[in-house]
Amino acid sequence: MHFFVCWLALCCLIFGQQAPQTTPNSADAAQNVPEMTSHDAAPTFSSKVNLVLVPVVVRNREGKAIGTLTKDDFRVFDRNKPQVIARFSVESTAHAVAKAGDGSNAASAAESKATAAEMPERYVAYVFDDLNTSLGDLARVQQAAKRHFAERLQPSDRAAIFSTSGRTNLDFTNDRSKLQDTLMKIHPVAMFAAAPNECPDVSYYMADEIQNKNDQIALQAEIQDTIVCARLDPSSQASKQQAQEMVISAASRMLSVSEQGTRITLGVLKDVVRRMSAMPGQRLVVIVSPGFLTLNPESFEAKTDILDRAARANVVISSLDARGLYTDATFDASQGGAFSVQGHIVKSQYDRQSATAQADVLAELADGTGGTFVQNNNDLFAGLNRVAAAPEYVYLLGFSPENLKSDGSFHKLKVGVVDDKGLSVQARRGYYAPRHTSKPEDVAKNEIEEAVFSREEMHDLPIDLHTQFFKPDPADAKLTILAKVDLKHLRFRKADGRNQNNLTIVSALFDRDGKYVMGQSKTLEMKLKDETLERLTTGITVRTNFDVKPGSYMVRLVIRDTEGQMMAAANGAVDIP
Repeated sequence: MHFFVCWLALCCLIFGQQAPQTTPNSADAAQNVPEMTSHDAAPTFSSKVNLVLVPVVVRNREGKAIGTLTKDDFRVFDRNKPQVIARFSVESTAHAVAKAGDGSNAASAAESKATAAEMPERYVAYVFDDLNTSLGDLARVQQAAKRHFAERLQPSDRAAIFSTSGRTNLDFTNDRSKLQDTLMKIHPVAMFAAAPNECPDVSYYMADEIQNKNDQIALQAEIQDTIVCARLDPSSQASKQQAQEMVISAASRMLSVSEQGTRITLGVLKDVVRRMSAMPGQRLVVIVSPGFLTLNPESFEAKTDILDRAARANVVISSLDARGLYTDATFDASQGGAFSVQGHIVKSQYDRQSATAQADVLAELADGTGGTFVQNNNDLFAGLNRVAAAPEYVYLLGFSPENLKSDGSFHKLKVGVVDDKGLSVQARRGYYAPRHTSKPEDVAKNEIEEAVFSREEMHDLPIDLHTQFFKPDPADAKLTILAKVDLKHLRFRKADGRNQNNLTIVSALFDRDGKYVMGQSKTLEMKLKDETLERLTTGITVRTNFDVKPGSYMVRLVIRDTEGQMMAAANGAVDIP
């Protein structure tokens, strides 16, 4: 995808080559060291404590989300242990992106404080699961979605289509005809499905029960079924042994291909959430799927990563069960997969458990991000309308668990309200601890990267964002981003008679549809004398220049210092006629 190539290019800008460092060998040499140098660099920041983010939606008796609660109204428990809420905010999805514009079209530089330009207010990414959805279910989904695009998308909305197979995608647009054309190109992809009436027919759920959980009931049911379908002698011990070997082989094969399918699906969702984090305004991911299974530690960690990324970027994930009203076709002759009565009865029980587990993944993604999950409803049009409407208020609670072990274990979360008064709470169910401790430099890189592609304003450091531009000719323009940083709030380290700290300044441009255009990164090394630091009471200004074409651009500025580990981020916009 073009975006991810651009995203990779910006990461290379942010974390590019390491500039050479010089160490003074004497006091005289120290005095000759420049007080400020600016260059591309890969700074190392100290890792902050682990922060678990928990999106929460609180609704009243009428089912309406409320946004009047404060941090003191909430209680968070990690494995039944109360936690201190270190971070609290409330996101109002009803809040429209501020719209104003003020840019000079003079040939000479004309400074204008960055204000919000005319930009879309809502971004919705529709993810259609063509790897797991049947042909009949997908046809019904397409008709409902076609009507939904025509009747419910607003002029200020931007929508994108993604498929879990990656074969059919459309980047964000407000062109309804393109959306509908792309929608109708989606077809089921039987990349990981078993062949019809395969013998033995072992589902992913039963394969996991047999191989990983040593479930003898599931194993014996599959053996009996295999004896029938393979036309083996039921009275022969050799036949039973042969059937067991066939079942074990089929289960192993099914585990391998199904886990790869889950890996691909979760990878697509992760990329979509990362894509959404760069969008301004309200961000919503709508998953249309019959559900899928996450049965191994790798998928647990991937799911936690998706929830973490969505929470940090204020992305809401909602999901619609593409099966509509789910029925248990216990004795439906059109349904293959069992060749004996006993096998059919037992496998039907496991199929019900599998269906519940599949839907539970969709519910967990919605609960964990403040979204909506709709299932067991044949009115797919109404279901799409519900999941495409994010709750009006989403709280974000953050806490740092003490003595968190890097053992990959699951931590169950519980969120409550002190005086509920009939309120219902929807919150993230839990998280998986990391399996290893991240290196401080890797943590820092990820934090900067995520901040660049987020829209959250951060104010650890007081900064001012201004823009200037001039047009040497009608087809080209030169844009300058001015970042003014107040040094009084920075913490400096005294070394060699100097006040030392480094600033990483990243500037990025996005077009009016929120697509990444270009970016630049600077590292400002400061080794200031006392008199210089005293003189710079009004702060310093760092300039970043871009060669651009006329048009409307969103501006994202992220600044991070080394010593205090503080970060600031600001959004702006410029309209170059």
